[in-house]
Amino acid sequence: MSISIRLFATWAVLLFSLTTVAQQTGTSTGGSGKADLPSAEQQLKLLTKKLDLSADQQAKIKPVLEQLHDLTLKIMEDESLSHDDRLAKVRPWRYDADKKIRAVLTDSQKRKLDEYEQGPHPEVHGSLSGKTQ
Repeated sequence: MSISIRLFATWAVLLFSLTTVAQQTGTSTGGSGKADLPSAEQQLKLLTKKLDLSADQQAKIKPVLEQLHDLTLKIMEDESLSHDDRLAKVRPWRYDADKKIRAVLTDSQKRKLDEYEQGPHPEVHGSLSGKTQ
């Protein structure tokens, strides 16, 4: 599976599974409204922990995550779209965010991200189980 497809799958899982967990438990994951999405800050904390991001890298990645969060939230709140249509509309933004984030990472961090994407993500999935391919 190509790296960009794996990253897209990870971003999709991150954004949509946290929404599902929040809806099932009745809690918010930091979103602001109808669609509970993890905030850009929460996503940045996860990436910082997994990839050992420097303060400079965090400062460069945060606006990318904020833009992706805002666009995703807007699309998720569009009730006229099906789930598949929402995914299709978000996909190009995620690919763009992936490209921008990877441009900031070292080769070692890119490898860590690739490894993270291959394994289970209990901090993202909560009690959910199943394949994310």
